[in-house]
Order: sequence, then structure tokens, then C-alpha cells
Amino acid sequence: MSSRGALSPVGRETLQDRVYAELRRSLIYGMFDAGEMLRILDLAATLQTSTMPVREALGRLVSEQALEALPNRSVRVPLINRERLEDLARARCLIEGQITALAVPNLMDNDFVRLKELTVACEEAFRSHDDEIDKAQATSELNHAFHFYIYRAAGSAVLIPIVESLWLQSGPYVRAAAHIHDEFRDISATHHHWALIDALERRDTAGSVKALTDDITRSFNLIRGRLDAEEAAEKASQNG
Repeated sequence: MSSRGALSPVGRETLQDRVYAELRRSLIYGMFDAGEMLRILDLAATLQTSTMPVREALGRLVSEQALEALPNRSVRVPLINRERLEDLARARCLIEGQITALAVPNLMDNDFVRLKELTVACEEAFRSHDDEIDKAQATSELNHAFHFYIYRAAGSAVLIPIVESLWLQSGPYVRAAAHIHDEFRDISATHHHWALIDALERRDTAGSVKALTDDITRSFNLIRGRLDAEEAAEKASQNG
């Protein structure tokens, strides 16, 4: 239950939808590790509800490709693999690039102030040494708030649900990237956020899309690097 500590108890009203919404939120924010098994009894105890709404919520999330059903009737967060990584990265750059372009003319000075506040908060979360705080979860929540503040400005009722679905499937990848990222070695996690804000303020649509694409690919590149290293180590051990 280590990565489920932030789940909130669910009330009795519209129980099934609320359980689903809580699990969905947790996946989007990267609160579950790739490959983590989700046990109905454990989730029901954490959410303080019966097993039926949990079982139904997991079924919905499996149908949305956010979770994976196994032959033994258990459910897990999908494992990270290169094919899915490339597919998600490509889709996110295409869709989120378009919605960012639509948002450019709609953002005002007060919006840029808010985006800067979220970016500063994310930097502080990365620098935090508080062992009681799940850094990956905290930074993922702030990253989500930053991006969706921009996306909502696009005013597209069609594109937002598509982006939400992509983030739902990307949660484990974002969490993995946050664990891999070294704030002292790698480029700052918020570097591309500042570049994006700068381009948005200048009404530079092409520059905004590029900064957004660079930000998305940064996380996926971290995982690519880890996969490359693991594959190289495996080949070396086989040759040795």
C-alpha cells in the first residue's frame, strides 16, 4: 500500500463514480508504479468502501487501457515497454501540441502569473528533502496543474478528454521518469516549463509547441535511457 497512502476515503453518494474518479486521479498523477498489482480488498480498505464499486472501477479503467487484466483475474498497472512508450510520446506530442497552439491567443497576463507560481512550486517540490512527501506524486500533481491550466485555455471540449486519456495511460511513465530524474545532474525538470511560459507570453505559437514537445519528450527520454542501459547490461551479461 506504499503508493496508495494519498488515496482519500470515499463517501456514500454516487459511490461507484467516486471510487472510479479517485482511482483515475491517482493514475493520472502517477501514484502507482508500472507493474504494481492492484488488489480489490486492499483498495476497498483504503477507500473505506465495499469491494463491488472497486471491482467495477477497475473494470472501467481496464477498458480505458489504464490498467491491465491478467489471466488470474488480477489487475495491474501496465508494465513499461518501448513500443508503448513511443506510441504514448507520439500521441501526446501531436494532441497536446495542437491544444497548446489553440491556447496561445487566449492566455492573459494573470494566466502567466499563475503558470509561474505553479512552476516555482514544482521546483520547490523537487528540492524538498521531506521523507514524508512522495516527491514523484507531488511533482506529478503540479506538472498536471501546469499543463492543464494551459490546455483549458484552448476552450476545446473535444480535445481535453483525449488529453486526459493520454495522461491516464502515461501516469506510470511520468512516475518512473520522476524517480530517474536527477535534479543535480539532468537538465532542470522545469526548464521547458519556463521556456513554454516565455514563448506563450510572446505569442509565439511555434515556439510554444516546441517547448511543450521538448517537455513531454524529456520524461520519455529519461525512460528510454534507462531501457537502453538495461538492454546493454543484459547483452553484456549474455556475452560474458
